[in-house]
Amino acid sequence: MRPDSPMDQQVNWARYEPGRPGGHYESFYQRANHPTRPLACWIRYTVFSPAGRPADALGELWFVLFDGETGEHVVAKREHPIADCAYDRRAFGVRIADSTLEPHALAGRAGETRWDLTYTDGQPPLYLLPKRLYTGRFPTAKSLVGTPLARYDGELVADGRLVPVDGWVGSQNHNWGSRHTDRYAFGQVAGFDNAPDTFLEVTTAANRIGPVSTPLVTLLVLRHGGREHSMNTLRQGLRASGRFGYFFWEFASQSDTVRVWGRIEAPAEAFVGLAYANPPGGVKHCLNTKIARCEVEVTDRATGTRETLVAEHRALFEILTDDREHGVPIRA
Repeated sequence: MRPDSPMDQQVNWARYEPGRPGGHYESFYQRANHPTRPLACWIRYTVFSPAGRPADALGELWFVLFDGETGEHVVAKREHPIADCAYDRRAFGVRIADSTLEPHALAGRAGETRWDLTYTDGQPPLYLLPKRLYTGRFPTAKSLVGTPLARYDGELVADGRLVPVDGWVGSQNHNWGSRHTDRYAFGQVAGFDNAPDTFLEVTTAANRIGPVSTPLVTLLVLRHGGREHSMNTLRQGLRASGRFGYFFWEFASQSDTVRVWGRIEAPAEAFVGLAYANPPGGVKHCLNTKIARCEVEVTDRATGTRETLVAEHRALFEILTDDREHGVPIRA
Protein backbone atom coordinates (compact mmCIF):
# COMPACT_ATOMS: atom_id res chain seq x y z
CA MET A 1 0.00 0.00 0.00
CA ARG A 2 1.58 3.27 -1.14
CA PRO A 3 0.13 6.79 -1.05
CA ASP A 4 -0.52 9.05 -4.03
CA SER A 5 0.17 12.26 -2.13
CA PRO A 6 2.99 14.26 -3.79
CA MET A 7 4.30 15.21 -0.34
CA ASP A 8 4.42 11.57 0.75
CA GLN A 9 6.56 10.81 -2.30
CA GLN A 10 8.77 13.91 -2.36
CA VAL A 11 9.49 14.21 1.36
CA ASN A 12 11.68 11.12 1.08
CA TRP A 13 13.91 12.68 -1.62
CA ALA A 14 17.32 14.08 -0.69
CA ARG A 15 17.60 17.62 0.69
CA TYR A 16 21.35 17.96 0.28
CA GLU A 17 22.47 20.87 -1.96
CA PRO A 18 26.15 20.65 -2.98
CA GLY A 19 28.09 23.81 -2.18
CA ARG A 20 25.59 25.20 0.30
CA PRO A 21 27.64 26.78 3.13
CA GLY A 22 25.15 26.56 6.01
CA GLY A 23 26.00 23.02 7.12
CA HIS A 24 23.91 19.92 6.58
CA TYR A 25 23.56 16.31 7.67
CA GLU A 26 21.21 13.79 6.11
CA SER A 27 20.80 10.07 6.52
CA PHE A 28 18.77 7.37 4.86
CA TYR A 29 18.81 4.35 7.11
CA GLN A 30 17.28 0.90 7.08
CA ARG A 31 16.77 -1.24 10.14
CA ALA A 32 15.40 -4.77 10.23
CA ASN A 33 14.89 -7.42 12.92
CA HIS A 34 14.86 -11.18 12.71
CA PRO A 35 11.24 -12.26 13.35
CA THR A 36 12.04 -14.39 16.42
CA ARG A 37 15.71 -13.98 17.44
CA PRO A 38 17.53 -11.02 19.04
CA LEU A 39 19.31 -10.28 15.77
CA ALA A 40 19.05 -7.03 13.81
CA CYS A 41 20.82 -4.92 11.23
CA TRP A 42 21.15 -1.15 10.77
CA ILE A 43 22.51 0.30 7.51
CA ARG A 44 22.91 4.04 7.06
CA TYR A 45 23.70 6.11 3.96
CA THR A 46 24.72 9.61 5.07
CA VAL A 47 25.95 12.95 3.78
CA PHE A 48 27.79 15.27 6.17
CA SER A 49 28.61 18.86 5.16
CA PRO A 50 30.31 21.00 7.84
CA ALA A 51 29.11 24.59 8.23
CA GLY A 52 31.28 27.01 6.24
CA ARG A 53 33.20 24.21 4.54
CA PRO A 54 30.94 22.63 1.91
CA ALA A 55 33.95 21.45 -0.09
CA ASP A 56 34.78 19.10 2.80
CA ALA A 57 31.45 17.27 2.57
CA LEU A 58 31.60 13.48 2.82
CA GLY A 59 29.43 10.52 2.01
CA GLU A 60 29.37 7.96 4.83
CA LEU A 61 28.33 4.32 5.04
CA TRP A 62 27.50 2.89 8.47
CA PHE A 63 26.66 -0.72 9.31
CA VAL A 64 25.85 -2.55 12.55
CA LEU A 65 24.80 -6.15 13.04
CA PHE A 66 23.34 -6.43 16.55
CA ASP A 67 23.60 -9.97 17.94
CA GLY A 68 21.91 -10.41 21.30
CA GLU A 69 22.70 -14.13 21.35
CA THR A 70 26.49 -13.84 21.28
CA GLY A 71 26.74 -10.27 22.59
CA GLU A 72 29.16 -9.52 19.75
CA HIS A 73 28.05 -6.70 17.47
CA VAL A 74 29.74 -6.07 14.12
CA VAL A 75 30.32 -2.38 13.37
CA ALA A 76 31.69 -0.84 10.17
CA LYS A 77 31.99 2.68 8.79
CA ARG A 78 33.51 4.04 5.58
CA GLU A 79 33.85 7.64 4.34
CA HIS A 80 33.99 8.66 0.68
CA PRO A 81 34.66 11.99 -1.08
CA ILE A 82 31.48 13.80 -2.01
CA ALA A 83 32.56 13.66 -5.66
CA ASP A 84 32.02 9.87 -5.50
CA CYS A 85 28.46 10.25 -4.23
CA ALA A 86 25.03 11.15 -5.62
CA TYR A 87 21.91 12.17 -3.67
CA ASP A 88 18.85 12.42 -5.89
CA ARG A 89 16.67 15.48 -5.23
CA ARG A 90 14.06 14.47 -7.83
CA ALA A 91 13.49 10.83 -6.87
CA PHE A 92 14.35 8.39 -4.12
CA GLY A 93 17.92 7.26 -4.64
CA VAL A 94 21.39 7.46 -3.08
CA ARG A 95 24.80 6.31 -4.28
CA ILE A 96 27.95 6.41 -2.12
CA ALA A 97 30.89 5.06 -4.16
CA ASP A 98 29.57 1.70 -5.39
CA SER A 99 26.93 1.32 -2.65
CA THR A 100 23.37 2.07 -3.72
CA LEU A 101 19.96 2.64 -2.17
CA GLU A 102 16.91 2.52 -4.43
CA PRO A 103 13.19 1.89 -4.02
CA HIS A 104 12.92 -1.68 -2.75
CA ALA A 105 16.65 -2.49 -2.83
CA LEU A 106 20.00 -1.65 -1.25
CA ALA A 107 23.42 -3.12 -1.90
CA GLY A 108 26.87 -2.09 -0.82
CA ARG A 109 29.90 -2.63 1.36
CA ALA A 110 31.95 -1.01 4.08
CA GLY A 111 35.31 -2.74 4.22
CA GLU A 112 34.77 -6.47 4.71
CA THR A 113 31.10 -5.98 5.51
CA ARG A 114 28.59 -6.33 2.65
CA TRP A 115 24.83 -6.23 2.17
CA ASP A 116 22.47 -7.11 -0.65
CA LEU A 117 18.84 -6.71 0.33
CA THR A 118 15.42 -6.16 -1.16
CA TYR A 119 12.48 -4.77 0.77
CA THR A 120 8.75 -4.59 0.18
CA ASP A 121 6.31 -1.75 0.67
CA GLY A 122 4.74 -1.69 4.10
CA GLN A 123 2.58 1.14 5.39
CA PRO A 124 2.42 4.71 4.06
CA PRO A 125 5.02 7.17 5.40
CA LEU A 126 4.81 8.10 9.08
CA TYR A 127 5.54 11.67 10.19
CA LEU A 128 6.98 12.21 13.66
CA LEU A 129 6.36 15.97 13.29
CA PRO A 130 3.26 17.76 12.04
CA LYS A 131 3.45 17.72 8.22
CA ARG A 132 3.60 21.51 7.90
CA LEU A 133 6.98 21.56 9.69
CA TYR A 134 8.73 19.48 7.04
CA THR A 135 9.06 22.40 4.61
CA GLY A 136 10.35 25.13 6.95
CA ARG A 137 13.57 25.81 8.84
CA PHE A 138 12.06 24.94 12.24
CA PRO A 139 12.91 22.55 13.75
CA THR A 140 16.54 22.22 12.65
CA ALA A 141 16.30 18.39 12.69
CA LYS A 142 13.55 16.49 10.88
CA SER A 143 12.71 12.81 10.78
CA LEU A 144 10.23 10.53 9.07
CA VAL A 145 9.65 6.85 8.37
CA GLY A 146 9.47 6.43 4.61
CA THR A 147 8.35 2.79 4.75
CA PRO A 148 7.06 1.45 8.07
CA LEU A 149 6.78 -2.34 8.42
CA ALA A 150 8.96 -3.11 5.41
CA ARG A 151 9.93 -6.75 4.91
CA TYR A 152 13.56 -7.52 4.04
CA ASP A 153 15.12 -10.45 2.18
CA GLY A 154 18.65 -11.10 0.97
CA GLU A 155 21.95 -11.53 2.79
CA LEU A 156 24.57 -9.82 4.91
CA VAL A 157 28.24 -10.62 5.25
CA ALA A 158 29.59 -9.31 8.56
CA ASP A 159 33.27 -9.98 9.40
CA GLY A 160 33.19 -13.04 7.19
CA ARG A 161 29.93 -14.36 8.65
CA LEU A 162 27.11 -14.95 6.18
CA VAL A 163 23.76 -13.93 7.64
CA PRO A 164 20.68 -14.87 5.58
CA VAL A 165 17.88 -12.33 5.78
CA ASP A 166 14.50 -13.98 5.24
CA GLY A 167 11.39 -12.04 6.17
CA TRP A 168 13.05 -9.66 8.63
CA VAL A 169 10.77 -6.74 9.48
CA GLY A 170 11.79 -3.11 9.91
CA SER A 171 11.61 0.24 8.17
CA GLN A 172 13.20 2.65 5.71
CA ASN A 173 13.87 5.99 7.41
CA HIS A 174 15.08 9.48 6.49
CA ASN A 175 16.33 12.35 8.67
CA TRP A 176 18.10 15.61 7.94
CA GLY A 177 18.90 19.05 9.30
CA SER A 178 21.41 21.83 9.86
CA ARG A 179 22.31 20.60 13.36
CA HIS A 180 21.59 17.61 15.55
CA THR A 181 19.08 17.78 18.37
CA ASP A 182 21.07 18.50 21.52
CA ARG A 183 19.78 15.59 23.61
CA TYR A 184 17.25 12.88 22.93
CA ALA A 185 15.95 9.39 23.45
CA PHE A 186 14.50 7.93 20.28
CA GLY A 187 12.55 4.73 19.84
CA GLN A 188 10.76 2.69 17.21
CA VAL A 189 9.01 -0.68 17.13
CA ALA A 190 8.20 -2.24 13.76
CA GLY A 191 5.68 -4.83 14.87
CA PHE A 192 5.12 -6.02 18.43
CA ASP A 193 5.26 -9.71 19.32
CA ASN A 194 1.53 -9.76 20.06
CA ALA A 195 0.56 -7.08 17.50
CA PRO A 196 2.65 -7.58 14.35
CA ASP A 197 0.86 -4.85 12.37
CA THR A 198 1.40 -2.16 15.02
CA PHE A 199 4.09 0.50 14.54
CA LEU A 200 5.44 2.93 17.14
CA GLU A 201 7.69 5.98 16.71
CA VAL A 202 8.54 8.11 19.76
CA THR A 203 11.11 10.61 20.98
CA THR A 204 11.84 12.63 24.11
CA ALA A 205 14.13 15.53 23.25
CA ALA A 206 15.51 18.87 24.37
CA ASN A 207 17.50 21.60 22.62
CA ARG A 208 19.64 24.47 23.84
CA ILE A 209 18.97 28.10 23.06
CA GLY A 210 22.25 29.74 23.98
CA PRO A 211 23.20 28.45 27.45
CA VAL A 212 19.61 27.48 28.33
CA SER A 213 18.08 24.05 27.70
CA THR A 214 14.46 23.84 26.59
CA PRO A 215 12.04 21.57 28.49
CA LEU A 216 11.87 17.95 27.38
CA VAL A 217 9.28 17.38 24.67
CA THR A 218 7.84 13.92 23.97
CA LEU A 219 6.38 13.27 20.51
CA LEU A 220 4.64 9.98 19.76
CA VAL A 221 2.87 8.36 16.81
CA LEU A 222 1.25 4.94 17.21
CA ARG A 223 -0.44 2.97 14.45
CA HIS A 224 -2.54 0.29 16.08
CA GLY A 225 -5.80 -1.47 15.37
CA GLY A 226 -6.25 0.23 12.02
CA ARG A 227 -5.92 3.75 13.46
CA GLU A 228 -3.12 6.29 13.66
CA HIS A 229 -2.76 8.10 16.99
CA SER A 230 -0.57 11.17 16.37
CA MET A 231 0.49 12.98 19.53
CA ASN A 232 3.10 15.15 17.87
CA THR A 233 2.19 18.81 18.29
CA LEU A 234 4.35 21.03 20.47
CA ARG A 235 1.48 21.49 22.94
CA GLN A 236 0.97 17.74 23.25
CA GLY A 237 4.72 17.21 23.49
CA LEU A 238 5.06 19.60 26.41
CA ARG A 239 2.13 18.02 28.24
CA ALA A 240 3.47 14.51 27.70
CA SER A 241 6.06 12.98 30.00
CA GLY A 242 9.40 11.42 29.20
CA ARG A 243 12.25 10.31 31.45
CA PHE A 244 15.35 8.49 30.26
CA GLY A 245 18.75 7.46 31.48
CA TYR A 246 21.33 4.69 31.01
CA PHE A 247 19.66 2.46 29.77
CA PHE A 248 15.92 2.90 30.25
CA TRP A 249 13.18 5.26 29.12
CA GLU A 250 9.60 5.78 30.24
CA PHE A 251 7.14 7.96 28.33
CA ALA A 252 3.44 8.76 28.35
CA SER A 253 1.12 10.86 26.23
CA GLN A 254 -2.54 11.08 25.39
CA SER A 255 -5.02 12.33 22.82
CA ASP A 256 -8.77 12.81 23.10
CA THR A 257 -9.28 9.10 22.49
CA VAL A 258 -6.30 7.15 23.89
CA ARG A 259 -3.66 7.25 26.56
CA VAL A 260 -0.30 5.65 25.80
CA TRP A 261 2.34 4.67 28.35
CA GLY A 262 5.55 2.92 27.43
CA ARG A 263 8.94 1.72 28.62
CA ILE A 264 11.97 0.84 26.50
CA GLU A 265 15.07 -0.71 28.03
CA ALA A 266 18.13 -2.78 27.23
CA PRO A 267 21.34 -3.75 29.03
CA ALA A 268 24.45 -1.71 28.30
CA GLU A 269 25.99 -4.58 26.35
CA ALA A 270 23.16 -4.38 23.79
CA PHE A 271 24.38 -0.92 22.68
CA VAL A 272 27.14 0.28 20.40
CA GLY A 273 28.55 3.80 20.67
CA LEU A 274 28.75 5.95 17.53
CA ALA A 275 30.27 9.41 17.07
CA TYR A 276 28.05 11.82 15.12
CA ALA A 277 29.75 14.96 13.86
CA ASN A 278 27.55 18.06 14.14
CA PRO A 279 27.50 20.49 11.17
CA PRO A 280 28.09 23.60 13.36
CA GLY A 281 30.98 21.80 15.07
CA GLY A 282 31.54 19.29 17.83
CA VAL A 283 30.66 15.61 18.12
CA LYS A 284 27.64 13.92 19.67
CA HIS A 285 27.67 10.38 21.04
CA CYS A 286 24.84 8.14 19.88
CA LEU A 287 24.22 5.05 22.02
CA ASN A 288 22.43 2.75 19.64
CA THR A 289 20.65 -0.60 19.84
CA LYS A 290 18.03 -2.33 17.74
CA ILE A 291 17.37 -5.23 20.13
CA ALA A 292 15.79 -3.44 23.10
CA ARG A 293 12.64 -4.49 24.94
CA CYS A 294 9.52 -2.35 24.69
CA GLU A 295 6.25 -2.56 26.60
CA VAL A 296 3.37 -0.23 25.76
CA GLU A 297 -0.04 0.16 27.39
CA VAL A 298 -2.81 1.62 25.23
CA THR A 299 -5.92 2.75 27.12
CA ASP A 300 -9.18 3.70 25.43
CA ARG A 301 -10.21 6.86 27.27
CA ALA A 302 -13.91 6.35 26.57
CA THR A 303 -14.22 2.75 27.77
CA GLY A 304 -11.16 2.32 29.99
CA THR A 305 -10.16 -0.78 28.01
CA ARG A 306 -6.41 -1.38 28.24
CA GLU A 307 -4.14 -3.36 25.92
CA THR A 308 -0.54 -4.28 26.63
CA LEU A 309 1.82 -4.58 23.67
CA VAL A 310 5.22 -6.23 24.04
CA ALA A 311 8.33 -6.51 21.88
CA GLU A 312 10.90 -8.57 23.77
CA HIS A 313 13.96 -7.75 21.65
CA ARG A 314 12.85 -5.88 18.53
CA ALA A 315 12.83 -2.23 19.61
CA LEU A 316 15.10 0.52 18.32
CA PHE A 317 16.47 2.59 21.21
CA GLU A 318 18.94 5.46 20.77
CA ILE A 319 20.27 8.07 23.18
CA LEU A 320 22.06 11.15 21.82
CA THR A 321 24.24 12.92 24.35
CA ASP A 322 27.23 15.17 25.01
CA ASP A 323 28.05 13.15 28.12
CA ARG A 324 31.28 11.16 27.95
CA GLU A 325 30.65 9.09 31.09
CA HIS A 326 28.04 6.72 29.66
CA GLY A 327 30.42 3.76 29.57
CA VAL A 328 29.58 2.51 26.06
CA PRO A 329 32.67 2.07 23.83
CA ILE A 330 32.61 4.22 20.70
CA ARG A 331 32.94 1.81 17.79
CA ALA A 332 32.66 4.17 14.79
